[in-house]
Amino acid sequence: MRAQIAFYGSTPAYRPVLDMHGWGELHERLNQLSRRQEWAEMGTLITDDVLDAFAVSGSPAHVAATIKQRFGDVIDRISIYAPYAPDPAELRAVTAALRGQQ
Repeated sequence: MRAQIAFYGSTPAYRPVLDMHGWGELHERLNQLSRRQEWAEMGTLITDDVLDAFAVSGSPAHVAATIKQRFGDVIDRISIYAPYAPDPAELRAVTAALRGQQ
């Protein structure tokens, strides 16, 4: 997830999003690294605070609770995306928890 966030953060279109959080300088550093194709280094710049702002991680119950807390009053559907092969049982557990079936 850190690498994915770093890639997006390196693009000029995402600079305003990082600025909104006070992380505009991070965009500059990520952009410079991307121009040098230093992809592995980019992910190391994504701190836990940045990760938590853009991703939800943890146990299935924690993920579901965090999604409900962040978005429960503004969404009525969600798509869970992971840039890796997630465990199908964990995805089912998150889905069940989001539906209140846990």
